[in-house]
Amino acid sequence: MIRILLVDDHAVVRMGLTMLLNNHPQMEVVGEASEGNEGIQKALEFEPNVVVMDLSMPHGKDGLSATSELKKLLPQTQILILTMHDDEEYLFRAIHAGASGCILKSAPHDELIQAIQSVANGNAYLHPSATKRLMEEYIGNIGTNDDSFRLLSDREREVLTLIAKGYANKEIAEQLVISVKTVETHKGNIMEKLQMRTRPELVEYALKKGLLGYRM
Repeated sequence: MIRILLVDDHAVVRMGLTMLLNNHPQMEVVGEASEGNEGIQKALEFEPNVVVMDLSMPHGKDGLSATSELKKLLPQTQILILTMHDDEEYLFRAIHAGASGCILKSAPHDELIQAIQSVANGNAYLHPSATKRLMEEYIGNIGTNDDSFRLLSDREREVLTLIAKGYANKEIAEQLVISVKTVETHKGNIMEKLQMRTRPELVEYALKKGLLGYRM
């Protein structure tokens, strides 16, 4: 039996998911929460196998922050992010926060069941459109960036790592004790050397290079 905790700010969504999942012979919803702080408390109370976590919750702690904190408290609990954002940056940030997977709120019910079973078994799960896009980008980058990492200075590698971890330019400047303008200069140099144009591309590159402690 897969024990599931639902964390979503919409009561109607929680009710619908509870009915769906409790109807499955191998799943049981053991608790619900409307925001991240409550979700963490309920997770500590019920110790579920899987937490289905809404990404955007305007009141209280958001899904990414709750995921990061929850993985430190209950590392054995798997977290599946439920989101309406089909966006690479949200995907990478969720993975970095400790989520085992992401699924779109618009996904069919059987896909949600499959995703929960997958993460409960210790596997990762990405919704099909994200998997396809990541594969296309990876294939497109083969042979183009293999030697580019050596072009980065030590400081640029530090900046790249902090960018990939989701820090804003001001936060990076504070951590490295440099000006925001210097951070922006480093970021521009990094993008030029790696031939990239967007922040999600930098995050994906950092993941592939293992700068966040693990590789894609």
